[in-house]
Amino acid sequence: MTLTFDVVGLAVADMAASLAFYRRLGLDIPAAADTAPHVEAELGGGLRICWDTHDVMRSFDPDFAPAPGSGRISLAFRCADTAEVDRTYAALVAAGHTGHKEPWDAFWGQRYAVVLDPDGNSVDLFAPLPG
Repeated sequence: MTLTFDVVGLAVADMAASLAFYRRLGLDIPAAADTAPHVEAELGGGLRICWDTHDVMRSFDPDFAPAPGSGRISLAFRCADTAEVDRTYAALVAAGHTGHKEPWDAFWGQRYAVVLDPDGNSVDLFAPLPG
């Protein structure tokens, strides 16, 4: 058997809010998708990200309930450089999203920051430190 990792799926409470957040990270998602119950976007390298409303989840899993708390998953976006980490974090927080960890120079050699998407999932922003 040969398996290929293909999709990261997110269950979302508010499709439009979630898609607006990921558009700010540069994903190409048409505005008309805001009212769709299921949305997919290509990430490159054969990988896709999908969003499903809680109602869609319940359509095939009647017992579906969002997991309590945060930290259910973490996504990471590589930035072009350390300044982009800072700019992207600031822009997301200014747009009303929750900053979880302000940008810092991590001991493992990256500029790093963490914001939360509208459903409380961690979204990491990072870039290698110079030198």
